[in-house]
Amino acid sequence: MVQRIIERGEIESLDHTALPRLHLPEAAATLFTTRAARLRDLVDGKVEGIAFNSALAGYLGLIRDLILAQAEIAKSLTDADLDMPDQKSLDLALDHMMPPLAAQLKRPPVWRTILNRLIDKIADESNDARPELNAVLDSIRALSEEDLEDQANMILAQRHEEVNPAQAPFIAAALQVLWTARAAKLNQQKVPMLETFTLCPVCGSHPVASLIRIGGQSQGYRYLTCGMCSSQWHMVRVKCVSCEQNGKISYQGLDPIDAPSPAPAPVNKANDPRKYVRAETCGDCQCYTKIFNQEHDYNAEPFVDDLATLTLDVLVSELGFNRGNVNPFLWFGETE
Repeated sequence: MVQRIIERGEIESLDHTALPRLHLPEAAATLFTTRAARLRDLVDGKVEGIAFNSALAGYLGLIRDLILAQAEIAKSLTDADLDMPDQKSLDLALDHMMPPLAAQLKRPPVWRTILNRLIDKIADESNDARPELNAVLDSIRALSEEDLEDQANMILAQRHEEVNPAQAPFIAAALQVLWTARAAKLNQQKVPMLETFTLCPVCGSHPVASLIRIGGQSQGYRYLTCGMCSSQWHMVRVKCVSCEQNGKISYQGLDPIDAPSPAPAPVNKANDPRKYVRAETCGDCQCYTKIFNQEHDYNAEPFVDDLATLTLDVLVSELGFNRGNVNPFLWFGETE
């Protein structure tokens, strides 16, 4: 019997009824509430696979306040606020293999209203205790609509040199609220596959990290997590998320001395927290993306887990690799 070898790239084209190619986010308010709870566990040191750096406590506390505000605002959004595209637009995106909710195109103006509400909530939490934070919030309020749209475009395009790193997390948070709520309303069977697998098929944004999922037909498959709308789409494993090459892929992790290991590693590979997070590095483009394994932590949350594992970023950067994608809540400044 002659066996046919599946060529590189063909796996992505397999019947998605057998291999789910896309997981849309759950309701936005639920997603952000879950994300905030995960962040609380990270700060409290309850996530065994991540050695929490106490120096990040203040920063992550602010991010948790921001995510809780996202959850509250998401609950109040109506269908009119979401401004979903009509069927003709959805069909056109499907026919031309374009993201149906492209975030780089004209955005519903309600996102700026969401931004103002987020800023007000954070300012109320801060009072006068964090003058530096209040100065940043005031600087965002002072931006014109045109400047806000320009900053949103720069954030989505990850143009480091043109992004204000202090303002960016709040602007990104407002965009996340609206785009996550909109993505949750889509029919995943009507979302097209893009020609590139390195961008979100829902909104065209960059992924923030990879996740190896467990359960059902997704068991053991790698999915990229969108940093904007939280959709997850399939991409074959051992393939660079930045350049899509697969010849020089390797994995870097924290040494046991850096990762908590209160007990010997289990005999079977499952539930070994030391294997939960790795950096997937590419020798072709010298970039890396983090990959989280749900098999070793069922409660994996790539977006906030990425923020809590900056030690891994430092170690991999020292090896000469550059981060392939930015977490929109954290900007490292201009990259080479």
